[in-house]
Amino acid sequence: MFGLVQVASFLRRELPIRLAHRVQDLEKVPLMKDMQSVKEVKQLYIQSFLELLEFDKKIVSADQEQAFSRLVEGIYERHSRVLVQMARGAYEFRHHIHKKSTSTKNKSKNTNIRRKDVFAKMEETHAFLDRFYLCRIGIRVLIGQYLALRQPPVDHYVGIICGVTSPYEIVKRAIDDAAFMCTRKYGDAPEVIMSGRLDLTFPYVPTHLHYIMLELLKNSMRATVIIADGSDNEDVVIKVSDEGGGIPRSNVKKIWSYLFTTADPSIQEGMVGVVENEAVDHGIDSPLAGLGYGLPISRSYCRYFGGDLSIMSMEGYGTDAFVYLARLGNTKEPVPI
Repeated sequence: MFGLVQVASFLRRELPIRLAHRVQDLEKVPLMKDMQSVKEVKQLYIQSFLELLEFDKKIVSADQEQAFSRLVEGIYERHSRVLVQMARGAYEFRHHIHKKSTSTKNKSKNTNIRRKDVFAKMEETHAFLDRFYLCRIGIRVLIGQYLALRQPPVDHYVGIICGVTSPYEIVKRAIDDAAFMCTRKYGDAPEVIMSGRLDLTFPYVPTHLHYIMLELLKNSMRATVIIADGSDNEDVVIKVSDEGGGIPRSNVKKIWSYLFTTADPSIQEGMVGVVENEAVDHGIDSPLAGLGYGLPISRSYCRYFGGDLSIMSMEGYGTDAFVYLARLGNTKEPVPI
């Protein structure tokens, strides 16, 4: 219990700082800060920040620690829908930009200047969203680890970290989930073949790896998955290859944008109107092509633990995705202020 008191004391100091930085970010991001969904997310962060400030500054007893765990568990659950809420904000932002550019298209001689100004704001928005989501992952890892440590021990786990995470087992589950989603939408799902180091295990957070692989397989679904590793390799690498026609070169940079999506407008509108209680981070009740967040969020999950995600594509043939996973324990948290 003494260890949990220490962890709770650390979170009591650390979480308000992190939440305050995110509130400041949400207040400053150009244009997007005015979107209704983004305003709601900001209020959510302010509420959590104030609740933490009102709690005892020093946690020294088991009763205080237990009360604190209830508080942060409520915050953790409340923030589980932020991903979809911010996706709504991005949708509203795209709609706002499109409407504004259409209305001013033939009304001003300074159209090119206005477009450059909007583009600059969108670049700033991309940087903000990258920073926001990386920091959000950090907050959820800290709270999730603390809450998991309070539960009865599970073999091979320390909190949310599994010491013997099996990429093969995780990918197999992701294939099943992606196949379910594909069958539900199209009536069938193509086969996915796995090869390589199927016996490999290493320390990682299984839920993060599942999210990454599900997003890649949803985009592929006619794929070959290769798991590569060696005792001298810097990373565990998972390659997902498909022959689905590839990505046009002009769209390759856009796939990392939170403001770009290939989803049908009706799907986007449906996601914007999704029921709050059903809109959680790692659910399978989402369309194959959602609101354009899958790849950039997956890259953030990789980068949080010192890895990365890259895409190479040949239009007319197919796409290769490379997931680089750093073994936990030898990287620093890459969270910006």
